[in-house]
Amino acid sequence: PPPVGTSPGALNPFDRRLKRKQKNWAALQAEPAKCDYLREEVGGRIADRVFDITRTFPLALDVGSGRGYIAQHLTKETVEKLIQVDIAENALKNAIESEIPTVRVVADEEFLPFKEDTFDLVVSSLRMGSHSHALCVCVLQIHQVLKPDGVFIGAMFGGDTLYELRCSLQLAELEREGGFSPHVSPFTAVADLGHLLSRAGFNTLTVDTDEIQVNYPGLFEVMEDLQGKYILCMGESNCSWNRKPLLHRETMLAAAAIYQEMYGNSKGSVPATFQIYYMIGWKYHESQAKPAQRGSATVSFGDLAKIEGLLKRGKK
Repeated sequence: PPPVGTSPGALNPFDRRLKRKQKNWAALQAEPAKCDYLREEVGGRIADRVFDITRTFPLALDVGSGRGYIAQHLTKETVEKLIQVDIAENALKNAIESEIPTVRVVADEEFLPFKEDTFDLVVSSLRMGSHSHALCVCVLQIHQVLKPDGVFIGAMFGGDTLYELRCSLQLAELEREGGFSPHVSPFTAVADLGHLLSRAGFNTLTVDTDEIQVNYPGLFEVMEDLQGKYILCMGESNCSWNRKPLLHRETMLAAAAIYQEMYGNSKGSVPATFQIYYMIGWKYHESQAKPAQRGSATVSFGDLAKIEGLLKRGKK
């Protein structure tokens, strides 16, 4: 059934039906390897973070798994059983096989159909909602289905993603049409991410950023690749209710010239930047380490310059 809040309104500013169609369309495209390299790269980096945790996870959940970009990097010694969830059934039908016993479930990532305290590990790679409403809902859902002392490891696009493209399109629209509308979904700022995870109930938080830059011959090649790779294949095209249906040819030509002039490389190509936020958060359990009481420290930060002397005195 369609998820709650799929009609225009304040509760959900994005068209979930269109997002499902986009992801299903992208999953059926030929030669997915040509457009999936970014998701596979980020999926491998999330798997590395899972390996850094020295424990075995009996049951794990991959939220917005797509074709299984994280699972292909994991081992059955680390994850004993995996549930993959995606809104697009075509993506799950064409999933990459892995050595981990896997169950695939078609469901909206914002409305997870699982009981509370079910999973030991939840991962998500580039499929969490990028706007504040979707992200907040998704994080709350993940926290709810995690067991106490369970861990969430995720990645999402950051606020500076595709800034070259967005700036060029906006300037061209302002010049040729007297105004502009968004053509790429908005992204969350890193300053808000830690606060959001904390409000959802996660503790022992880690948030770090990375950038992946890809060079293209020009703006039209960027747009063509994004249709197959990022904007559609990753399900992050602009699905806002107030989206503009098309760009005029003159506007596109002007944007291509602005892109080349402002960001062009010495070799004639143009860059497209993908900023990635990685996040790790734990669900509270009484066995977890707790911070010391305020004022219980025996050494001041001002004494750090004297650390060598303190260590020698301690040995004596």
